[in-house]
Amino acid sequence: MPVLAPRLLFSKTAPSFNIQASLTRKLVESSDLCSTTSLHAQILKLGLVNDTVTTTHLINGYVRIRETDIARQLLDEMPEPNVVSWTSVISGYNDVGRPKMALMLFQKMHEENSVLPNEFTFASVVKACSSLANSKAGKRVHARLEISGFRQNFVVSSSLVDMYGKCNDLETARWVFYLMGYDRNVVSWTSMITAFAQNAHGDEAIELFREFIASTSERPNHYMLASVINACSSLGRLQWGKVAHGAVIRGGHELNNVIATSLLDMYAKCGCLNYSEKIFLRIREHSVISYTSMIMAMAKHGLGKSSLKLFQEMVQKRIKPNDVTMIGILNACSHSGLVEQGLEYFNSMYEKHGLSPNSKHYNCVVDMLGRVGRVDQAYDLAKKSEAGPVQGALLWGALLSAARLHGRVDIAREASKRLIETNQKVTGAYVLLSNAYATTGEWEKSEYLRSEMKRGGIVKERGSSWIEIKDSIYLFHAGDLSCDQTGEILKLLKDLKGRMKERGYRESTKAGLSVLVDVDEEAREEMVDLHSEKLALAFGLIHLPQGSTIRIMKNLRMCGDCHEAFKLTSGIVEREIVVRDVNRFHSFKDGSCTCNDFW
Repeated sequence: MPVLAPRLLFSKTAPSFNIQASLTRKLVESSDLCSTTSLHAQILKLGLVNDTVTTTHLINGYVRIRETDIARQLLDEMPEPNVVSWTSVISGYNDVGRPKMALMLFQKMHEENSVLPNEFTFASVVKACSSLANSKAGKRVHARLEISGFRQNFVVSSSLVDMYGKCNDLETARWVFYLMGYDRNVVSWTSMITAFAQNAHGDEAIELFREFIASTSERPNHYMLASVINACSSLGRLQWGKVAHGAVIRGGHELNNVIATSLLDMYAKCGCLNYSEKIFLRIREHSVISYTSMIMAMAKHGLGKSSLKLFQEMVQKRIKPNDVTMIGILNACSHSGLVEQGLEYFNSMYEKHGLSPNSKHYNCVVDMLGRVGRVDQAYDLAKKSEAGPVQGALLWGALLSAARLHGRVDIAREASKRLIETNQKVTGAYVLLSNAYATTGEWEKSEYLRSEMKRGGIVKERGSSWIEIKDSIYLFHAGDLSCDQTGEILKLLKDLKGRMKERGYRESTKAGLSVLVDVDEEAREEMVDLHSEKLALAFGLIHLPQGSTIRIMKNLRMCGDCHEAFKLTSGIVEREIVVRDVNRFHSFKDGSCTCNDFW
């Protein structure tokens, strides 16, 4: 063939079927630009460029090597392109990250009206809408799908579920999913579960995963498992996280780095750091993602020095840290009071790692300085940060918390003003400034702000805590005595309080009580006794087996009084108590906490 080919290439006769078949086979096998352009030249010399089938294979060849613009040029020059030609180029634009071009090409296909799209065309176009999170374009495509009758195709329907999920339209995604009926497969289930998980509907993602396990014999794929594990992470659902871990083992996905890192993160966020460490040590090929996840896990659990040691190990292995890694390191220093080390890492980010500090890094350092009382320095740094509304709210919120804690009403006033200007977390600004006034005895100003909040309809977020027992979640609100077992809970709390007082416990008159303006001492005690985490703790002590760890999640920062009470309780009941609040983890055991009273 190598000797015969040149003579045949210049033959004036029409190429034989065998020659066309040989070219087609070579086009299917071509995997680089050199071989594809060589075959392109042969097609031109043989006069096959106007042959629809041959040119479509050539288009596929260029798409495969990501030369989509050349493929598009060939499509435009074809006298009679078919649906495969159009679909190949549309799909090609998706593959190279140019979904807008995919949509434009589909529109041109529609306008020319010479070729009708098939199910693969629609699936590719829906994928483009999904990448752009373009609900408006997606609904137009969906309408054409309904008219064309392709919506019944499970690939197309799964693509629609994914698209509506990425457009935050969960109702329509759910509607498409349930219309699929018995045609649903693991891909469609995965699309719906992922849509729930990515839109902060973790409970529904877990419930759908439960339904998948009960209603089908198919095994979950690693995409589904990653989504379920992430949902368990965000909610602190340890039991279902363990169920997902079991499915990972049965499916042979343990060596998948994405899955392993998700499991590491899930166990850390559920308060099982020892499990996270075991999974981390089993990962064969570490990346910046696995190291960063473990560093951040240790930081949230107050193990700052361990985080820094892991970071040094990572650098020694020549794994380059990224922006998120440095956030983890700065958080580790912040939660452990390692201020000088934190400032050194912050100031050397660019010199040592080529990373320029962004607003998130500034937020970490402001928080770190504020925690140790260096409020003026934190304020000066905050003024230098060029943060947008969201990050600005976090930055000024951290400074406001520090100013309140250390009695700096002057800076608290300025921070609250800046926080309100971001139009984010306005409620928090009012509450923290009111607390700052109360801490310094300026009751009139504190009460005035509270009155302004009432007039403006601004409602403080209610303190809530929840605990998982078996596979159920039990939610408690501060001061809410609607639980069926309220009598038993209150009796246990009263008994514990008596035993704590024998060990020297007294309700805090500073931490956590400044919010209780114009309330007498007896009422203050009662209100603090009914904080949501205490109600959840009592419920856990009643229902969980003797000696087992109690894990509680809380939506706000844990107050100083509850922190002291939990330390003493852990020694009295001889149990480990783990609390995940909005900022970090507290692990109470034998009368002490891993935070060393620094949080």
